[in-house]
Amino acid sequence: MDIINWGIIGCGDVAEVKSGPAFQQVENSNLISVMRRNTEKAKSFAERHNVPQWTNNADDILNNNEINAIYVATPPSTHLEYALKAIKSGKHVYLEKPMALDVTQAKQICDAIKKSNSKLTVAHYRRELPAFLKVKELLGDLKIGEVTHVDIQILQPKKTSIVADTEESWRVNPALSGGGYFYDLAPHQIDLMIHYFGPIQRTAGFSHSSHSDSKVEDVVNGIISFKNGIQFRGLWSFTTSDLNEKDQCIIYGTEGNIEFSFFGNEVTLTNLNGSETFSFNNPKHVQEPMIKATVAYFLGKEENPCPAKDGLLVMDTLEKLSGRTS
Repeated sequence: MDIINWGIIGCGDVAEVKSGPAFQQVENSNLISVMRRNTEKAKSFAERHNVPQWTNNADDILNNNEINAIYVATPPSTHLEYALKAIKSGKHVYLEKPMALDVTQAKQICDAIKKSNSKLTVAHYRRELPAFLKVKELLGDLKIGEVTHVDIQILQPKKTSIVADTEESWRVNPALSGGGYFYDLAPHQIDLMIHYFGPIQRTAGFSHSSHSDSKVEDVVNGIISFKNGIQFRGLWSFTTSDLNEKDQCIIYGTEGNIEFSFFGNEVTLTNLNGSETFSFNNPKHVQEPMIKATVAYFLGKEENPCPAKDGLLVMDTLEKLSGRTS
């Protein structure tokens, strides 16, 4: 195998700009076909992005022998089905986050990949973006000494600008997403914490739904103790006033702190030498660096940029932070 020929299952909003076009721009990568249940929308995506094939049937992608890797970009409710089918067909998988509806499904995907010759990468693409690479570099260089604790606050109004509008509003339908905005947005933060600080020792959390008959968490308050002793606390609220809107992470160390937002492009380092802010420009297609790393992994040239076990740990942490499991 010297080139990755892709098929996309679910060429909707996420694939439109964030990821889809990048499959044609990364070296040794080629986008062969796209699928969406709405035939006209699948055709429109293909024509606008110069993709030779389109379909409304996922089996056309799964059974296409020309395709050796599949990007599953559907809502989480069908991640398990399509991931298992892709693995069974011997194809590699780039799987959108969160990797499944719940921990049980995530374990099924992990078990299937272990028993196969397929490779799977979870699309926690922030790992490869310049701002978050800079944070990892600063941590590795001990610019704030030894990390002691981390504080995250994601405070957003009900109509938040950091979530793309969709026709179905599937992100707040737990049958499709697994939860509400917490399940959609928190994986970005949790995965980076795991990426930076390693294995987790213990997680606990509480959540509240504004409507008694709702299964969607509006407010989540949780703590994590990492095995290396680093302590984490996070607060997510999706019912806040516009006046209180916040997207902030502060990593505290023995000699300073690092502050950044998950949806911004700046990182501020403050230590005994003063304060310095680093600014970055993301690529037009923000998943392109992660897709590049994934292609290299599928071709056997690099390590997996986000293995299935990390996606499983994110799912497990989501459930514990929201108080669904202990």
